[in-house]
Amino acid sequence: MWSRCFDVHSNWTSLVMDNSALPTIAVTMGDPAGIGPEVVARAMVRPDVNAICRPIVFGDRLWMQQTFAWLGTDVELSGTSVGDRPIGRVVHITQATTEDLSSVQRGHVSGVAGRAGVDFVKSAAGNVLRGEVDALVTAPLNKEAMALGGCHYPGHTELLASITGTDRYGMLLVNGSLRVVHVSTHVSLLEAIGLVRRDRVLECIKLAHVACLELGIDEPRIAVAGLNPHAGENGLFGREEIEEIIPAISEARRINLNVTGPYPPDSIFIRARNGEFDLVIAMYHDQGHIPVKLNGIDGGVNITIGLPIIRVSVDHGTAFDIANLACAREDSLVQAIEVAVNLVHASNRVCRH
Repeated sequence: MWSRCFDVHSNWTSLVMDNSALPTIAVTMGDPAGIGPEVVARAMVRPDVNAICRPIVFGDRLWMQQTFAWLGTDVELSGTSVGDRPIGRVVHITQATTEDLSSVQRGHVSGVAGRAGVDFVKSAAGNVLRGEVDALVTAPLNKEAMALGGCHYPGHTELLASITGTDRYGMLLVNGSLRVVHVSTHVSLLEAIGLVRRDRVLECIKLAHVACLELGIDEPRIAVAGLNPHAGENGLFGREEIEEIIPAISEARRINLNVTGPYPPDSIFIRARNGEFDLVIAMYHDQGHIPVKLNGIDGGVNITIGLPIIRVSVDHGTAFDIANLACAREDSLVQAIEVAVNLVHASNRVCRH
C-alpha cells in the first residue's frame, strides 16, 4: 500500500513548504443533493487546508458555483492548472460529469445525482491511478440514488475496488484512538453473518496489520471482536467463533502477528479506546460503525485499505435532512484531507505537476 510512517494525530497544519511541493489532492463533490457540495465548499476556502495541499474538486462546476453563492462565499473558480494561487480565493474545479443537474434538488434522492456522484469518483480515481494527482478524498454518496441511477455498487469501497481492479480490500475507520476494520460492510445482516469465514477474517487481520504499520504503529496490537453475544460463550450462543474466527486468529498468530480474541463485542471497543489495543476487527458494519461514531460524529475518517491508491473519506452520509439548511460542518472532510496529505508524505509519492 503505502510506505511508512506518520502519527495520525500529529499537527499537520504546522507543515511549511512552498506551493509547488504540496501534494495535489482530488476531492470529490459527493452526491449533489446531499451535504457534500456544502462541506467541500467550506473546506476549499480554509487556510489550513490550502496550507498543506493543492485541492482539486472533481464535480460539477455550475453546481459548485451555485453552492458558493448560496453560502455567500466569494471565490474565483478555475478550470486550469492549480499553480500558485492566493489561499482561500481561487478554487480549482474539474468538470467530472456530463449529467444535467438542473432537475436535482437539495435534500431529495435523485438517480441523476447518483450517476453524477459516481462519475466524480471515477474521474478522480482515474487521475490518481495515472499519477496526475496524489490522493483521493471523497465526500459522501447516497446508495439509493446510485441504485436509481443504475450504478449498483454498495458504496464507495466496492466502487473503488472495481475501478482499481482490487480483490483484497477493507474499510478502516479512524476516530481518535479508535481504529476499526470490518469483515463486511454494506450487506444485509443475514448476509454479513454468512461472510464471517476463516479466510476473510484472516485477510482482514493481515490488511489491518499493514495499515497500522502505514499509520506509524510499529508493533500493532490487533483485537478481534466476536460475532455473537459474549463472543459465543464457548458455543452456547453460536459456533462462528469456534469454527471460523478462532482458526483465523490462530493462523495469524502462526505468522507472528500480534492478534488476540475473539472478545465480547460489547466491551472490546472500550478497551481499544482506552489504549489496550491499536485496532479492532469488527464482524459487520454496525458493530464497528456505532462505537466509532459514538467517539465523535465529526472527527472520524474512512480509509480504504488494500487499494493501489490512497483514498480517505468522511465518515458521515449525505444527510439529506439538513442539505438545504446551510448548517453542515466540514470537520470530517478536513480531517480526511489532512490524513490523505500525510499518507502521501509517508509514501514519498508526491507528484510534481
